Amino acid sequence: MQASAPRLLLIDDDSRLAGMLVTYLAKNGMQVEHAGTAAAGIRQLQSAAGTRPFAVIMLDLMLPDIDGLEVCRLVRAMAAPIGSTPIVMLTAKGDPMDRVVGLELGADDYVPKPFEPRELLARLRAVLRRPQLPAPRPVLRFGGLEIHCEARSVHVDGKLVALTSRQFDLLMVMAKRAGRVLSREQLMDAISGEPTDATDRSIDVHIGRLRAAIEDDPKRPRHIVTVRGTGYCFAQTSRTAPVDG
Repeated sequence: MQASAPRLLLIDDDSRLAGMLVTYLAKNGMQVEHAGTAAAGIRQLQSAAGTRPFAVIMLDLMLPDIDGLEVCRLVRAMAAPIGSTPIVMLTAKGDPMDRVVGLELGADDYVPKPFEPRELLARLRAVLRRPQLPAPRPVLRFGGLEIHCEARSVHVDGKLVALTSRQFDLLMVMAKRAGRVLSREQLMDAISGEPTDATDRSIDVHIGRLRAAIEDDPKRPRHIVTVRGTGYCFAQTSRTAPVDG
């Protein structure tokens, strides 16, 4: 295993599945560590934060000690780098609402069990990719909204707001293209780094979470505006010139 291999954490009580994934992903250039309980997984996250943080968390929805949705909530409440770690949820539950709830709580992707290892590998690689945007200035300011590009953090009226890595990527894609109308398909392609299923409505979930985090009134947004029948536009009206920060 190369030292540069991305370090992933799998939190799942299925030891047989864990063993298979550790072996399969290692053959494909990824280093996977396994935790059988939520508590053990959180300890590993905290221990790794000061040395070599995990690049992605694979999180089972049904754990023996703490529900996976609650684990997702706990992780997102933690300070960076833990709190901003991408989360891919794994679950055998068949209710489509589980996906929506998971995304609303901060998950970046969702893979239903049973799944083909190749599908999981493709999704992990997509999550690990960052959007290829023009080199940003250190800080973008839109009125009271500040996007700290290099630190990957966002402040509203001086207060830090919590965003998932995918939500931050989505915000950056829109902010760098302020004034342009972008379709859901264009946004999905931009943040995943490759063409995706145009029927995927998870963009709407992420937009809703972004609005709740950065808008004074999410029901009457000033920054992220819906263009009916087309997509979304990041409004330029409150924009000031980017500055070095």
